[in-house]
Amino acid sequence: MSNLPDYQQKPLLQRLDWQDWLYAVILLIGAVFAFTKYAHYMDAYEVSFLFGAAVLSSYLGWRWRALAKLVLAVGLVSLIAVSLYQGSLERVSQVFVLKFLIASQSAIMWMNVLFVLAMLTYWFALYRRSAFTANVASSLTWVAVLFGFVGLMVRWYESYLIAPEVGHIPVSNLYEVFVLFCLITALLYLHYEQKLNTKQLGGFVLLVINAAVGFILWYTFDREAHGIQPLVPALQSYWMKIHVPANFVGYGAFSLAAMVALAYLLAAKGVLASRLPSLDVLDDLMYKAIAVGFAFFTIATILGAMWAAEAWGGYWSWDPKETWALIVWLNYAAWLHLRMVKGLRGPTLAWWSLIGLLITTFAFLGVNMFLSGLHSYGTL
Repeated sequence: MSNLPDYQQKPLLQRLDWQDWLYAVILLIGAVFAFTKYAHYMDAYEVSFLFGAAVLSSYLGWRWRALAKLVLAVGLVSLIAVSLYQGSLERVSQVFVLKFLIASQSAIMWMNVLFVLAMLTYWFALYRRSAFTANVASSLTWVAVLFGFVGLMVRWYESYLIAPEVGHIPVSNLYEVFVLFCLITALLYLHYEQKLNTKQLGGFVLLVINAAVGFILWYTFDREAHGIQPLVPALQSYWMKIHVPANFVGYGAFSLAAMVALAYLLAAKGVLASRLPSLDVLDDLMYKAIAVGFAFFTIATILGAMWAAEAWGGYWSWDPKETWALIVWLNYAAWLHLRMVKGLRGPTLAWWSLIGLLITTFAFLGVNMFLSGLHSYGTL
């Protein structure tokens, strides 16, 4: 017998109500509108991405209705921002709402502030054992995600206002992908928070997100590297639109697993044990996060090899980035093998997950800092 409620035992299509179908219709109308307006700029691959994104967003929104609300909110606020620009970047300094709220840079700064506030609120909720405060922290995280996605969507539009040949999806440099990392990691956590009722872990997960926030702030104010730049030729490819997001689902899931592992190790030592979820719940969440991350990282690696074959004439060249990607893949493949085949549990895998985050961080950021190769686009 299944422990799921009768409602959840029904096939997905039988669980949908009129609001779910309305959501899908809105996405389809949006995709059709974008196609009719910009079809002459799009090739067959971009058209397939456009309608594929509408279908995928519909499916994910049906499975997780909170995500559907987020998608609609991001779309609405982004459209308001686009209408306020009236085709000119000079409007940023002239329109109050753009300048201080929903221009790309303003929205991303709000995201940063809200992630910091959310982290502090999560920790206060854990200390006080306050369900109300935990709900506030969760809400702050959702609003931070909203502002972050609005920032990326508006930045995408701004790149085309600079010049049509400059326009590109905002996943091309370290500034943009660190924003993407914050958003994906937060969304993955919020999904499991709602599914498993684990608001006690918010403070832990927000630690790694706010480490990325710190990098964004440093990169913005110290290096002034937040400006929109034209793409180098090798990045002017449809592969970038799918390879990079898939990679960062992997990075975000691995980071989530590492923070859950930290909570697991503390709870196993008796630190905060009465405030945190049970060790079984933590172990299960760690496993789920790594399984998701490994699946997406595998897909991203395959897509990267196909992109390399098109750009450089070979699927694999033992470039430092490729080599370290393989090391990351082997690390988590071994982790999953020990967990699923050998039945290993407990602190050993938790420590492994934490160390895995260090390996992953070096593969993503350390290679850019200390090594050079074909992938040397996002320098510090």
